[in-house]
Amino acid sequence: MVPERESAPRERAASGATAASRTRARLDQPRPPRRRLLPEYDPESFGRLSERVARFLGTGRFIVWMTVVIILWVVWNVSAPSGLRFDEYPFIFLTLMLSLQASYAAPLILLAQNRQDDRDRVNLEQDRKQNERSIADTEYLTREIAALRIGLGEVATRDWIRSELQDVLRDLEERRNGHHPDRGAFPADRSPGRDVRDR
Repeated sequence: MVPERESAPRERAASGATAASRTRARLDQPRPPRRRLLPEYDPESFGRLSERVARFLGTGRFIVWMTVVIILWVVWNVSAPSGLRFDEYPFIFLTLMLSLQASYAAPLILLAQNRQDDRDRVNLEQDRKQNERSIADTEYLTREIAALRIGLGEVATRDWIRSELQDVLRDLEERRNGHHPDRGAFPADRSPGRDVRDR
C-alpha cells in the first residue's frame, strides 16, 4: 500500500502541463554561459587602458606630437610632387583623422574620470569610517579621563598632604612651646576626653 501512495503524487506532478514546460533552475550550480553577439572584454583592463590614454592626452607631449604631425601633414601635402600627395588642399582626410581622434578621446577621458570618481568615493567612505572610529576613540578617552579626574578628586594629593603635615608640625611646635590655645601649659590640666577628641 505504501509504494502506491508514493507513486501517486509523482505521477500527478509529472502529468501537469506546467511541470513539463517549466524546468527548475538549480541554485547550487552555475548557469551555463549564454552566447553573446557582442565581443566580451574585461572592464578592468579596458578602464586601465582608458586611464593611460587619458593621462597621455592630458600631457604637453601629446600636444607637441600632434602639432608636429599636423605640420608635417600640411607641409607634405602642399610642397610634395602631385603624385605623392595623399590629401589635397582642403585637407579632408586630416579633418577626418582629427575628428576621429576627438570622438575616441572624449569617451576615454569620461571613462577615466568615472573611474577616478569611483576611487574618490571609496576613499571618502574609508575616510568617513576612519573619522567615525577616531571620534569614538576620542569620546572613549574623554570619558576615561573624566573618570580618572573624578577618582583623583577623592584621593589625597601631594599639596593636601603637605599642608596637613605642615599643620601637624605647627601643632607639635606649639605643644612643645606650651602656646597651644586649646591646651593648658601642663599635661595634668588637660581632661582625657579632650585628648581623645584631638586625636
